[in-house]
Amino acid sequence: MSQVGELKQMLFEELELIVRTSSNLIRNISDEHWDYRPADNMRTLLELVHHLVSVPATDLLIMQEKPEADIRKLEGAIAADGQDKEKLITWMESGLENLRSYMNSLEDDAFLHKKTRPFYLEHGSAQAKWLIEVVTHAQHHRAQMFNYLKAQGYDISMFDLY
Repeated sequence: MSQVGELKQMLFEELELIVRTSSNLIRNISDEHWDYRPADNMRTLLELVHHLVSVPATDLLIMQEKPEADIRKLEGAIAADGQDKEKLITWMESGLENLRSYMNSLEDDAFLHKKTRPFYLEHGSAQAKWLIEVVTHAQHHRAQMFNYLKAQGYDISMFDLY
């Protein structure tokens, strides 16, 4: 395996961990907590979970330069699954697999140097940077969800993140 392939593998191992641990946390959410909102200017737990599970798929569409309407359509489909934990988890898992297929289809040079521009920015980023962005984006929202659950008294700890 090339060094670039090893890098991809490490990033996907981290993303798999995020998906697995996020899924475990989501499965523990009690129905009465979906509407929890820590502050008026923050998402509800349900909105946060919808966003978190969408990250691999929506970020893939964004890096593929799809129009904003396509991203909003996907977000709407995810939101339509409401509080169905297993359907929501399936969105995250399938997004991960689609992202993996896309990244693995790229030759090393394209992974490192092919730049694509999202609909909301004037400049593009290399595909490798996009993959790092997906990992950090998912980690960020998993951490938010963890904090929401801690604030609601869930018996969780840092060990639930590994």
